[in-house]
Amino acid sequence: MKIVFFGTPDYVLPILTRLHREYVTGPGKSPIIAVVTSSPKPVGRKQVLSYSPIDKWAHEHKIPCFYSANDLLKENLDFEIGILASYGEIIKKEIINLFPQGILVIHPSLLPLYRGASPVPAAIKNGDVKTGVSIIRMDEKMDHGPIITQFKEDILSSDTSDVLRNRLFAKSAEVLVETLTPYIQGKIKAKKQNDDEATYTKLVTKEDGFIDLKLKSPSEIERFIRAMYPWPGAWTYLPNQKRLKLLKSHIEGDKLILDEVQLEGKLPVTKKQFDEAYPQFSHLF
Repeated sequence: MKIVFFGTPDYVLPILTRLHREYVTGPGKSPIIAVVTSSPKPVGRKQVLSYSPIDKWAHEHKIPCFYSANDLLKENLDFEIGILASYGEIIKKEIINLFPQGILVIHPSLLPLYRGASPVPAAIKNGDVKTGVSIIRMDEKMDHGPIITQFKEDILSSDTSDVLRNRLFAKSAEVLVETLTPYIQGKIKAKKQNDDEATYTKLVTKEDGFIDLKLKSPSEIERFIRAMYPWPGAWTYLPNQKRLKLLKSHIEGDKLILDEVQLEGKLPVTKKQFDEAYPQFSHLF
């Protein structure tokens, strides 16, 4: 099996490592013949280049790494199938057509629900009790291609976006290797999505973490805090116009209890410590 892997963040590494382990045929015979990931970016005061986890993995395993899917047009690579998980860039139809078995996308939602960039935060924020992962064959439209397989996963009352996302992608690694061989052998019939049932999500920005506590119920606020953790973090304004990050909370009865907060420019503290330091604001939450 000859695979090109598209992906960037650390939480998709379980998929890459499982593919490598499952289909390796000997020393230096990885099924991953190339990876495509985001280019290194300067970070910090010294602007040191930071490489993606997928980039680092490819370097360690001596596998070619490209920073644009368009680079595949320039290379004489003999690949069979593409696997994409949180790559973050649009792939042109001419690139998709290069793959004899297409490109399979691992998307953390029960498509056609929550197409787009942020399905996991959306599911938590909306109070869903179940989510899942869909493996689809990519077409030229966003998260639109036919479904190869899906699995469901409970959303726990303690789940934050990172915890749930990590669990979904770890499980999808197992489902993918169970699916890949019968798919390539033509034993799986893809199912067209029902576009009439489609819902959409957008890329979450820092400003999307704002919440007006007066306009939301305690349960909505508690879910929002978990949905926005760790990025961009839920936050609100104090009367002095400083931002207060809402890091952790829970519900007691019908009341929201803030467990951990962080004032702009300060370290995280318990709500009790915050109230002691800023008694003038303690009545607000």
